Amino acid sequence: MRKQILLTSGTTAAALALFALAATVQSPAEADAAPTATVRSAAESGAGLTPVYPYDVTDTSHASRQAAAFFRSYFTAKTLRNVDAFMNHFRPSQTAYYDATLGWGSTSYAQLKGGLPQTMAAWGKDGKAYPVRIVGDTHGAVVEFTDTKPLFGDEIRGIAAVDFRDGKIVRQADYWDGRHNTVANGKAPADQYPTDLGATAVKENSAPAIERAARMLNAALAADNPQAAAALFSTDATFEDAATRTSVQGQLAIGRYLERALPNLPYGPGTTVRHVLGSSKGGGYEWKTSATAVRNGITMLELDRHGLITNLTTTWDASGLSDSALKTLATLAIEN
Repeated sequence: MRKQILLTSGTTAAALALFALAATVQSPAEADAAPTATVRSAAESGAGLTPVYPYDVTDTSHASRQAAAFFRSYFTAKTLRNVDAFMNHFRPSQTAYYDATLGWGSTSYAQLKGGLPQTMAAWGKDGKAYPVRIVGDTHGAVVEFTDTKPLFGDEIRGIAAVDFRDGKIVRQADYWDGRHNTVANGKAPADQYPTDLGATAVKENSAPAIERAARMLNAALAADNPQAAAALFSTDATFEDAATRTSVQGQLAIGRYLERALPNLPYGPGTTVRHVLGSSKGGGYEWKTSATAVRNGITMLELDRHGLITNLTTTWDASGLSDSALKTLATLAIEN
């Protein structure tokens, strides 16, 4: 089944990806404080809903308690096809939802809600959506998620950037690798691809630690400086590229990998930052390029108490690359 939502704002129907996540906004001290009334009301929007996926699969080690609770409510409502409970996680006066792989987007609460009944009714009865890892807080978070095959006709494993205001989502952008995935057949025409994925319409509200780590890392990668990039990682850090299925362990090995691969990576030379979000524990940044084969992507970062990167996971749509080009990138992970 093609992944789409009917937009009912008086304009022509358009496809829109619907993956998953949500959160809420509160004071900077939220990580250790009890939930505020605002957070509680949003998190309880799915109250009474039966658990529908194994909650212990989600890594919340770098998420605030409030963010973890909110995302549980969000994914439960989505999996149960409860339109009202799902939409209670979005801000009615400001909602933007984009799929960076398909190039479709909804720019209003009404558009998003209007197509959900038809879309959710078409999902397979055993389909589930759930978070694999949550990094950040209820100001901004980056979430690794899974949509199982019955939802859209093929399994989707992606990473989403989520911005919040007043306890509701104001912007969500989902990134995933569309290579050999039938859902990617629903891509928008190239000349209709959204230029900024709604990033300019929201205020960046990331914590200083993640802001520093994200921008320093991108600066080093964009300048083709593997040594400077490797210096931002902790001794036992992990570097993972979900599109190339590459995983490198340890700061020294990461440095050597970047020396070999950086000139060829889509998030390397010439890349710019679109948007940063997250907390002192981590988050990530959306990046963009001037190329057409790979337009953009997202990089999730987990940080230690010193602000060093302990885990990096990046994903991007590799469907624009040939088999030989992707194999070349994957081969660069092999030590000489």
